[in-house]
Amino acid sequence: MIRILVTGGTLDKEYNQLDGELVFTKTHIADILTQAKCTAEVTIETVMLKDSLHMVDADRQSILESIRRCPEDKVIVTHGTDTMPETAAVVGQAVTDKTVVFVGAMVPYSFVNSDALFNLGCAFTAVQVLPRGSYITMNGKVFQWDNVRKNRQKGEFEPLS
Repeated sequence: MIRILVTGGTLDKEYNQLDGELVFTKTHIADILTQAKCTAEVTIETVMLKDSLHMVDADRQSILESIRRCPEDKVIVTHGTDTMPETAAVVGQAVTDKTVVFVGAMVPYSFVNSDALFNLGCAFTAVQVLPRGSYITMNGKVFQWDNVRKNRQKGEFEPLS
């Protein structure tokens, strides 16, 4: 059984036709799993729908507590890419008895050519085969929580070393 903790980020944003902003109305995780024909046993829990640029320490603690509280030892956390490494660091230092994989998207699922479906698929594989610990998976790569950053110029994640 896999627990998906939804926290927001670009993956779940939608275009608001009234003001042109990207907003949250709901999570798209169930739609993505249906489209991908995922047959893994999954529980989806929405912790928050928040842009990671607006996350504060209390939000990271809420995510950490949600991970600690869930009975599953395989956890996927959807998260905005801008501060994903910061949240992964909080979790990585505190959780050693579960496999936790953070994932997001550079383009919202509701947009054409989104990377959300591929990235979530990578997270499903990663959470099932990696040893206990915390990781980030984006764009077909897997990173340990303490060796990753978002390269804003390239628009991709890369190792620190």
